[in-house]
Amino acid sequence: MALTLYGAPRSRAALVRWYLGEKGIPCDDVTIDLAAGEQRASAFLAINPFGKVPALVDDAFSLGDGQPLALFESGAILLHLAEHHARESDSPAWRSLTAQWILFANATLGPAMVAASTRPQEIQRLLAALDPLLAEGRSLLAPLGGAPAWGAADCAVQGYLAYLPLFCKDLDLSPYPAIQASIAATTARAAYKSAMGLA
Repeated sequence: MALTLYGAPRSRAALVRWYLGEKGIPCDDVTIDLAAGEQRASAFLAINPFGKVPALVDDAFSLGDGQPLALFESGAILLHLAEHHARESDSPAWRSLTAQWILFANATLGPAMVAASTRPQEIQRLLAALDPLLAEGRSLLAPLGGAPAWGAADCAVQGYLAYLPLFCKDLDLSPYPAIQASIAATTARAAYKSAMGLA
């Protein structure tokens, strides 16, 4: 079984790379040179017709035409890896909560961060709701009971939170102590440092 991740510096491929590192999942890493236009080459467009990174090819799964499974969108890739490679859980509730948090990260939190300079009230509203959910270092999957292990849901949301100081420099995080602690814990993780090129 071979996994190949296609990415580029400063892309969401780093989140996928971080998850792979945390879970110890082996994967070949291919850098796509966006400046040289490699994302528009026919070989890459066969993997992702939209010419975007990240993309993942998983030889363990084949399609009806015999080709290996090719996925794009970081959220879809994280869900696939969590379910089929990390084997985080086979619980339907786990699947649903994981999908919820990954979709929240990509469709709600990320866009709110991008718009923070023009719509600061939206990011503040989201952070105020998210902060108590992360108190005491809890996993976002804590509602499942027990002590759920760090997983794809945490990777997606905490990956975006770790970008807050970079993308939202004027945002005061002092009202959100759990988010501040989460950012500090995330950026201290060895796999995060490695995936982000900080190690």
